[in-house]
Amino acid sequence: MAGPRSRARALTAERIIEVATRICDEEDIEVLTIRRLASDLGVGAMTLYGYFRGKEEILDGIADHVMGNFRLPTAEETSPEAVVRALALAFLDMMREHPSIVRLFATRVSTGPQSMRGAFEAVIGRLREAGFADRDAVRVYGLIVQYSLGFASYQAPRPWGKADHPEAEELRRRRRHFYGALPRADFPHMVELAEDMTTLPSDEQFLFGLDCLIEGVLRQTGD
Repeated sequence: MAGPRSRARALTAERIIEVATRICDEEDIEVLTIRRLASDLGVGAMTLYGYFRGKEEILDGIADHVMGNFRLPTAEETSPEAVVRALALAFLDMMREHPSIVRLFATRVSTGPQSMRGAFEAVIGRLREAGFADRDAVRVYGLIVQYSLGFASYQAPRPWGKADHPEAEELRRRRRHFYGALPRADFPHMVELAEDMTTLPSDEQFLFGLDCLIEGVLRQTGD
């Protein structure tokens, strides 16, 4: 069995970031501490300071790692509409797979080389290839990220909107009951539309908004 020394020798900055990302995604960013991370890695806390100056630098590393591994959709369809749709869905998938990135987007600007290549350079390049003019490509990139980030932030604490959540159906039923049980005199619209209210954090809602966004983008850019 490998002891602490052999584990420490196998330690790399990449391994530290991978484990830190897992902790943040499965639990919460606040749970991540140098002590907790060191424990999961099987090393002493001081060992980590040989790789990173502290938690903030590790969080920067997580953002760089996650965005650097952004899965650029395959270029099967190259129309502006298809490219915008595929990119928005890919960003949403990334944020669902790594919920910690939603918090990190709101607290820091990532300028790491991995993230700039994976989630910036490659994406803007794909938009230009789809026919968007230079400035339009940057603006559309911003719309895609901002829309996906906003929806991911909204959906995260509302699991009844996630189709793949194991308790989604039961959670939707409870939410529907919550809206339906409100005092009708005070909330007549919400009571009457209780069923529809439960769809606000759903994938269906995301796609509806994405359709509206794409329609506006094509109209504004002349594509």
